[in-house]
Amino acid sequence: MDQKWIREGDDREVRTSRNGGQSCVEVPDGVSSLDAAPLTCAGVTTYKAIKVARVVPAERVAVFGIGGLGHLAVQYARLVGAFVTAVDVEPDKLGLAHQLGADHIVNARTHDPVAEIQALGGADVAVVLAASPEVFEQAYTSLRRGGRLVCVALPGDDAAIKVPIFETVLGGISVIGSIVGTRQDLAEVFALHAAGRTRVIAETRRLDQVNDCIDEVLGGQAEARLVFEF
Repeated sequence: MDQKWIREGDDREVRTSRNGGQSCVEVPDGVSSLDAAPLTCAGVTTYKAIKVARVVPAERVAVFGIGGLGHLAVQYARLVGAFVTAVDVEPDKLGLAHQLGADHIVNARTHDPVAEIQALGGADVAVVLAASPEVFEQAYTSLRRGGRLVCVALPGDDAAIKVPIFETVLGGISVIGSIVGTRQDLAEVFALHAAGRTRVIAETRRLDQVNDCIDEVLGGQAEARLVFEF
C-alpha cells in the first residue's frame, strides 16, 4: 500500500494511503461520531475480551472496573447470554452498570468482591479493566473451577500478579491476555450498535479542556467516556 505525507491547510501533517480502504472500517449509518469514537477503542477492546473468553449462555461473567470500558463490557457479556456481576468502588458507576443490565453489583470499597462472587457460585469469567494488581488477584480468586481470567487493564511499574500453580492446575483455571480487536471485531461492534443493541455513555468536551479532563478521569469522576469535539 503506497503512503505519502501531505500538509493540510491548518499545518497538520496527515498520512494518506492509496487503497487505504483495506485498512479501514466504515462507520455505518446509525452510528454517530460521538458514539463511534468510544466504540473504536473501549468498544472493540471489551468486545474482544468477551470473545476470547468464549463466554456461553448462562455463564457468570464478573466485570472488574465499570467506566469507559466496563459499561460496554457489561453489555457485550449480556449479549452473549451471560449473567453479569459488576464490581467497582464508585456507587454511581455501579448504578450505571445496573441500568445497563448487570444482574448483580458489588461495591469493592464496602464489600469483599471475592466473597460476594463466590457466594453466587463463583465466576466462570472475570474480566479485569481496573489497572490495579490487587484487582487482578481478586478477580482470579473469584473464579470457579474451569474459570477464565481475562487481563485487559495495564497497570504501570512492571506490575505482576501471583498465580498459584496448585490452584490453577487443579482448578483448570485459564489466564488470558486480551488487547484491542481486529477490523472484523470493530465491524461487528458497529453493527451491534447500529442495530440498537448497545449504548455508549459519553460526555463531550472542548479540546482546551484536555488537562481538566485528564484530572477528571484519573480521579474517577468521569461517568464513562469523554469525547473531544473540535
